[in-house]
Amino acid sequence: MKRTRQPYFQDQVSNERKLLLLKLVHTLIWIFYNVVMFYLLYAVLTDRIDKWVWICIGLVVLEGLVLLVFRKMCPITVVARKYSDSTRDNFDIFLPNWLARYNKEIYTTIFLVSILILLYRLLIKS
Repeated sequence: MKRTRQPYFQDQVSNERKLLLLKLVHTLIWIFYNVVMFYLLYAVLTDRIDKWVWICIGLVVLEGLVLLVFRKMCPITVVARKYSDSTRDNFDIFLPNWLARYNKEIYTTIFLVSILILLYRLLIKS
């Protein structure tokens, strides 16, 4: 049985659905990492250093390694590029464009501040 090519309109609808699904997944992962980052910051600020702090650090380091492997780009963004030619920073995630643009800088700063506070708690305060 020979497959026939779908009309352009159907291809476009299919790509939009795939991109929508990728945006949803990407946004959910972003929310998860927000919980991780802000728990880490909360825990070190309140001096509640527990196993979850170390799990958070491990998750953030793992995310950093993934970003390094993909040349500072999220793998979801790489896949989403197949379904959009948009040049906007938020084409693949439900975030304001400014936040999507500066996401790595903002969260790297929060992570580094959290690590500095953790080091203070562990080395200087104890």
